[in-house]
Amino acid sequence: MKIAFLHYHLKTGGVTTVIRQQIAAIRNDCDTIAIAGETPPEFPVHITAVPGVAYNHKSTPSSSPEVTASQIIDSIKKQWPEGCDILHVHNPLLAKNKSFLKVLKILQAEGITLFLQIHDFAEDGRPLSYFPEEYPADCHYGVINSRDYRILLATGLHKKGLHMISNMVNPLGNKTADCKLKDFVLYPVRAIRRKNIGEAILLSLFFKNGELLAITLPPNSQSDISSYNGWRKFIKRENLNVEFEASARHDFPALVNGSKYLITTSITEGFGFSFLEPWTAGKAISGRKLPDITVDFEKKGIRLDTLYTDINIPVDWIGKKNLYEKIKTTIAANCRLFGYSSENIDIEKIFEKITVKNQVDFGMLDENFQKLIISKVLSSEKSSDQLISMNPFLLNFNGSTSIDLIEQNKNKILKNYGIKVYRNNLLSIYKRIQKNKVVQNIDKAKLFFMFLNPERLNLLKWSNYVEQ
Repeated sequence: MKIAFLHYHLKTGGVTTVIRQQIAAIRNDCDTIAIAGETPPEFPVHITAVPGVAYNHKSTPSSSPEVTASQIIDSIKKQWPEGCDILHVHNPLLAKNKSFLKVLKILQAEGITLFLQIHDFAEDGRPLSYFPEEYPADCHYGVINSRDYRILLATGLHKKGLHMISNMVNPLGNKTADCKLKDFVLYPVRAIRRKNIGEAILLSLFFKNGELLAITLPPNSQSDISSYNGWRKFIKRENLNVEFEASARHDFPALVNGSKYLITTSITEGFGFSFLEPWTAGKAISGRKLPDITVDFEKKGIRLDTLYTDINIPVDWIGKKNLYEKIKTTIAANCRLFGYSSENIDIEKIFEKITVKNQVDFGMLDENFQKLIISKVLSSEKSSDQLISMNPFLLNFNGSTSIDLIEQNKNKILKNYGIKVYRNNLLSIYKRIQKNKVVQNIDKAKLFFMFLNPERLNLLKWSNYVEQ
């Protein structure tokens, strides 16, 4: 089988890592090449740079979709005169290149078989990466978790044209030099808004033995940087036991090895590496559970007993009217950005679902609300006790679990998410794509409202950051 991989870029990062893993998994079974906007310093297969597929930049003139599609076809036929069996395209529904969908539709019209693997949806709170036009129809799609699988089935795709391809997990090493940092809990993350940094800081107030919270990396994008700087000012003002950018001062494997345990407070994940990788290094993971992601792991026998699903806060702590207005304006603003009307959305009903028993989940609040809550807990022992009474797990938040459970989870992860299982699944998907032509399309309005609903509404994800 001849497989060509296509992505905007092949720079170091999550999607590029997945492409590398796919190439490694099928290297003995398929001929492979890669096509991207530019050529990286090194890559395991032949690469052709086609500038027209790179991210759009104001300083760089973009090629027409017809020229870009022609260059992609030429790249494929230069390697294989008869063409490829499948063009495996990664993350095509994020509009990092405004002409990308037009290019794909031209390639499809030229007879190229497309397999579009989705890692992220613009509809999931990314309005600046949204394509206004229709997504490619009558081609195969792939997703990395069962949540996205269910969503795409509900929005128009069919089982024979939709494939689930869980990512591969490489074990983290746990034999490294000693870490100079001592008595700390590690949050191994780039501190973007969706990683819910405020909740990690809140948890640190309840670490059983007063450990330091170490967060590894800073963000890159401007909106995330503003939020990040706000948290840095906050912990300095409140004199909290938190260290940002720990990876700049300490070797990452040593940080993992030296930590008491790892945490995650993310409010959204694609595949969910953070729930799996720590166990492979002999470490437990504590923190926020995302049931629509972790269900895939638990079905395979991986136990995540150390996680909670929410942190309940009295709505009165932040003001019911303030929260209602924030939710209302956030929903209206996002509907406008995605080109939909909010007139028929029942804000009252959404608000009632979010604030059952006059409580709200800390993780759905934005930074300004979160700072109010943390400050209240810091200034009042009564408030701290009330929070513990509503969330009893905070009383003994120490990340402890048995060595046996760590070993059991590690073995199940390596068995279910190793290269052998990954290879067999990917090859099986490729064969089904070759065998089955599909007639299907995604209903974009349904897709948008599958993400913007009470169960998934989150102000960290859907609102702009405004420092107060």
